Amino acid sequence: MTRVLSALVLIPVVVGTIWCLPSGATFVLAAIAAFLAFLEYCGIAAAMGIAVSRPIGGTAVILVAYSVWLGGQLSDMTTPQGDGAVLPDLAHLVLMSALIVVGALSVASGRPAASALADAAATVFAPIYIGLPLGALANVRSESMGGREAVLLLMAVIVVSDSAQYYTGRALGRRPLAPAISPKKTLEGAIGGMVFGTMALVVGGRWVFPSTAVAVLALLGATIAALGIVGDLFESLLKRSAGVKDASQLIPGHGGVLDRIDSWLFAAPVYYVFVRYLA
Repeated sequence: MTRVLSALVLIPVVVGTIWCLPSGATFVLAAIAAFLAFLEYCGIAAAMGIAVSRPIGGTAVILVAYSVWLGGQLSDMTTPQGDGAVLPDLAHLVLMSALIVVGALSVASGRPAASALADAAATVFAPIYIGLPLGALANVRSESMGGREAVLLLMAVIVVSDSAQYYTGRALGRRPLAPAISPKKTLEGAIGGMVFGTMALVVGGRWVFPSTAVAVLALLGATIAALGIVGDLFESLLKRSAGVKDASQLIPGHGGVLDRIDSWLFAAPVYYVFVRYLA
């Protein structure tokens, strides 16, 4: 019941923000999710004995998400001279700056440690793992990209795929998919998730992307469903390595924000590339 009540609160907020409010509101929602997911990421890293720099990593996560959201829109604009040149994406500047700052602070500490590389790498990985995908998802919401329908289509495909994995796995699951990482996931469940996720994108894609061939939509759907599974397993790998069950208890019955968006983090970048360059 707690799980259902949490969903009844969260779903209207997320869908209402994406559908009813300007695209900037979707970025604000993505930024909040990114910040909360980053804090959970830091907790998982700490359980592994890895110290993530919260000020640097958190700032980089938000700035990368913002630069992907903003930079993608700026790239559709021309210079005042009208020569058609596009303005550069800012995400790579943020990442390079984070790398330099993290490295410099590691040197400034003056204390060699076996965890130095892991600490620095985990800090720089955070904006790549969390900021980039959520910024890309927010950018898809802009009218120059796919718009609100495109964002909700991705969400629907992930939800359909996740649900199909669960029910297909319970009904037909026999062979474990990744027993050392997630013992309850089965190969049959993964196949069911890919089949129904692909069908969902083909059906919805005929409305959102009417000029795209069905074969392309099917390939995209299968890719998104597969990457959603990989994203889920990757977060499970992190949690199992840290010895924790959930990223946090922020969402009653669901765990943490990172537990809810793990499938999106691997699927969103591919979907963004499709919407921006292929749709």
